[in-house]
Amino acid sequence: MADYVLAIDQGTTSTRAIVFTKSGEIHSVGQKEHEQIFPKAGWVEHDPAEIWENTKEVIGIALGKGGVGNDELAAIGITNQRETAVVWDKNTGEAVYNAIVWQDTRTDKIVAELGGDDGADKYKDICGLPLATYFSGPKVKWILDNVEGAKDRAEAGDLLFGNTDSWVLWNLTGGTEGGVHVTDVTNASRTMLMDLKSLSWSETVAGDMGIPLSMLPEIKSSAEVYGESTKLKVPIAGILGDQQAATFGQACFEKGMSKNTYGTGNFMLLNTGTEIVPSENGLLTTVCYKIGDQDAVYALEGSIAVTGSLVQWLRDNIGLISDAPEIEKLATQVDDNGGCYIVPAFSGLFAPYWKDDARGAIVGLTRYVNKNHIARAALESTAFQTREVSDAMNADSGVELTELRVDGGMVANETLMQFQADILGVDVVRPKVAETTALGAAYAAGIAVGFFSGEQDVVDNWEEGQRWSPQMKEAERERLLRQWKKAVTKTFDWMDEDAEAAEEAVEEATDA
Repeated sequence: MADYVLAIDQGTTSTRAIVFTKSGEIHSVGQKEHEQIFPKAGWVEHDPAEIWENTKEVIGIALGKGGVGNDELAAIGITNQRETAVVWDKNTGEAVYNAIVWQDTRTDKIVAELGGDDGADKYKDICGLPLATYFSGPKVKWILDNVEGAKDRAEAGDLLFGNTDSWVLWNLTGGTEGGVHVTDVTNASRTMLMDLKSLSWSETVAGDMGIPLSMLPEIKSSAEVYGESTKLKVPIAGILGDQQAATFGQACFEKGMSKNTYGTGNFMLLNTGTEIVPSENGLLTTVCYKIGDQDAVYALEGSIAVTGSLVQWLRDNIGLISDAPEIEKLATQVDDNGGCYIVPAFSGLFAPYWKDDARGAIVGLTRYVNKNHIARAALESTAFQTREVSDAMNADSGVELTELRVDGGMVANETLMQFQADILGVDVVRPKVAETTALGAAYAAGIAVGFFSGEQDVVDNWEEGQRWSPQMKEAERERLLRQWKKAVTKTFDWMDEDAEAAEEAVEEATDA
């Protein structure tokens, strides 16, 4: 009898396999990091072959640690870093280029050319998204335009595209020996290539980007049987992009419910029900989930490019800390940021500004500021960015935030969570099981095969772990927000001919 569901969480920095019980508790985990490849300033890549090898390895680790046999698994669910684009040859199974990661900004000129006189909102009525380097479609165009022979091979029908969900699924189900080329509606909604209303590929957008429709995976729901793992002989029955998976795992099934995930970046989603809500305030209109034949549920999303990765930068590039948890130890040594603000626009600003030409800044520095203030400012930047997204959601939806469900690696940082509650002015709630992304994929797969009866099982299994209530006075909150907004404006329009020349000089020196 099947007692477990396996979730594969193919993330930005690592791939994990987690075995969950029927009560939604973690039974065992396997995890392995993969290399972050930075060929040039603003470029971020992953090796698809390494990701696939790691996926196989972590599945073995999780099943081995838990003593779980194949026959004890009811289903497999997949969740993944969205927008990260893989193009591979269906005959050889080899990628034609490294995966271009969601943070990568190399497509800035492609995006500008596509927008032309219409600007960033050219395709917004079709796909719900602004033209931005963030999304998969322009990355695929870059590969076809820049990898020798790729365009001809694509037009001949030899190349396939997918976000990493499709890459993992295709390999799990046989690869060159009958692998299933499928994605779900949530991942498809992050490519810029899917029509939000029809949930099908847009010939208009794909045509403008020069992407043959034959490359694109079949779009299916988030919870149905797509195929069977050739090795484990277990149905693969759930796919959700990582932020939608976290929303599902947080049981945000009612219109108006929202969650915020604190990872490499931050991603806040607000369930808008079956209604497609266009954003006038810098948010993304996206698919939240679709269960089998049920109607699709939509969401507004605020995507923040740099939060957890700012802590990594302070560790790896600056040497301010030796490990990530140390940031909180430093931050608690001071009562405030000393007037220092960090705007981590390393790859431009995402929601609600969408400014590719912004670059990071530390402002308000005086001789008084020390490393403790900088550590605190780094944490606070995450909370400030979340507040701006929350304000945009309120403006678009007309729904006031009453509490925020949170998850992701950074929610272990209690200093950050308290400041988040303070700057939002509402309670922040962490669930008992914080691995909500993998859990959401497990629930979707389990629902598809009847292991879970439906969304109510998810609601019943969700338990509150910890709650933070605001303690800051309103006047202080507003003063800090004014200072933050002033700091953000200092990063605008940084990239010009001089700045680009400086980046090119750095690249040449690095190459030499």
